[in-house]
Amino acid sequence: MNVRNPGIANFGITIIQSRHSVRKFKEEDIPSEFVRKALECASKAPTGKNKQPWLFVIIKNKGTLSEIAKLAPNGRFIEGAAVGILVFGEIDWRFTVEDCSAASENLLLALHAYGYGGCWIAGNQMPYADAVRKLTNIPETHKLVSIIAAGIPDIGGINLTEKIPLDKLVFFEKYQ
Repeated sequence: MNVRNPGIANFGITIIQSRHSVRKFKEEDIPSEFVRKALECASKAPTGKNKQPWLFVIIKNKGTLSEIAKLAPNGRFIEGAAVGILVFGEIDWRFTVEDCSAASENLLLALHAYGYGGCWIAGNQMPYADAVRKLTNIPETHKLVSIIAAGIPDIGGINLTEKIPLDKLVFFEKYQ
């Protein structure tokens, strides 16, 4: 295989293919420098017209994480996370969901690359989205797109879920 930079390509592919959702965390912090590095990666995500419509809110306070867990029934596990990162996007930008989703994935990949686990909790159009926005004092000009729970994984190894084979997902020229 002819790869321009095999070292980087191999590392990048390994990170992408091994990332998985982690919902159970050890009671240890993620050092702030790694949270910042992961957020730097999130902020480098591609955006339409380089708009960068996002705001990120870092939540470490256990009481606030518990409040978010109560608001978001599908994300109750955030209560046990070392950190919650909320991704908000400008309401008036037509690509906010796409742009903030790209930032969210970059964030998860960066956390994984640094050895931390994370899980994406839905935010966009969820019934609790506005309550989370108000809880964090984000102005009405922004909406919640995603919530990321992160921490040191407390799992007995990695069991990657089987994915659908490419030959059932990829079509050339048209669906057959």
